[in-house]
Amino acid sequence: MQLPRWWELGDPCAWTRQGRGTRRMSPATTGTFLLTVYTIFSKVHSDWNVYPSAGVLFVHVLEREYFKGEFPPYPKPGEISNDPITFNTNLMGYPDRPGWLRYIQRTPYSDGVLYGSPTAENVGKPTIIEITAYNRCTFETARHNLIINIMSAEDFPLPYQAEFFIKNMNVEEMLASEVLGDFLGAVKNVWQPERLNAINITSALDRGGRVPLPINDMKEGVYVMVGADVPFSSCLREVENPQNQLRCSQEMEPVITCDKKFRTQFYIDWCKISLVDKTKQVSTYQEVIRGEGILPDGGEYKPPSDSLKSRDYYTDFLITLAVPSAVALVLFLILAYIMCCRREGVNLPHQTQIPQQQSTGEFRLTTFQRFEVNGIPEERKLTTAMNL
Repeated sequence: MQLPRWWELGDPCAWTRQGRGTRRMSPATTGTFLLTVYTIFSKVHSDWNVYPSAGVLFVHVLEREYFKGEFPPYPKPGEISNDPITFNTNLMGYPDRPGWLRYIQRTPYSDGVLYGSPTAENVGKPTIIEITAYNRCTFETARHNLIINIMSAEDFPLPYQAEFFIKNMNVEEMLASEVLGDFLGAVKNVWQPERLNAINITSALDRGGRVPLPINDMKEGVYVMVGADVPFSSCLREVENPQNQLRCSQEMEPVITCDKKFRTQFYIDWCKISLVDKTKQVSTYQEVIRGEGILPDGGEYKPPSDSLKSRDYYTDFLITLAVPSAVALVLFLILAYIMCCRREGVNLPHQTQIPQQQSTGEFRLTTFQRFEVNGIPEERKLTTAMNL
């Protein structure tokens, strides 16, 4: 059988005729086919394992470049694809993510980011996050599992925690490792701790902030909480003095000596800084004594008797109607007495006549009458024509 040339070159299962009765796959086609099979099976159903610590900020970037090679047609080396890709993340078996884990992707042409602060309750329990990538041009999908193995931290939680509000950053910009590293370096330079960790990052929109106007490159703002093992420095406590508190109440910027160490890259709202000393907080935790989980025996259930005493609602019905009716009747009688029996009549008018002579012997008599209606004097003008 003679196969067309395009079939041999274009199909990975093309066969070439090497003598009578023999068929085999061409070397070039074989290599392409094996590479395609390897690409498919190596990238589908793969799992990622991460090991964050409890109480420490966890950041995982979903890179678009990685998922571009998973959507057919698979790009060749050197080819550039810019299809819009979006991600959907959820806890395996549930429609949403765990409460401590957030996700953000600004546009389909940017990377997605999973971030949050793992809690101590999930230590030792694998958290499996299903990640589904959607190609918005070809409608192809790719799925991966992210296995989060939360480890216990050595000093959890850190006793001294400070939360900063940075006005010139969005949350995805702050989550970048370089930017976050620069901020922690500035804080360490001011605080001088031995251990310093980023605990959590929260967008200002999640705290009730407003969406900024799309002018002058305005940002949403972001809250960054960090923890350390030494007390707060004198610079961080400057915002607590009465002069700075007064300036904050007047919506003025406080005077902070170490602000210049942040100002080159981060604009911090010092009036919104929060300093928490865990060593001075009184624990209100009460140990829960767990029983066997079996309720005490209350005996056999006894339903109410069938012969229940009937209740007469006739008296209640009469009282419900009689009281409003009596009140309405009294009000009606009072209003009728005021309208009919307490009317004040019109007093006799005081008339003043001023004759005015007109042409051809005609006189026009102008009369001014004064009335008193309900004790209020009123004057009226009447004109009468008279022919003499």
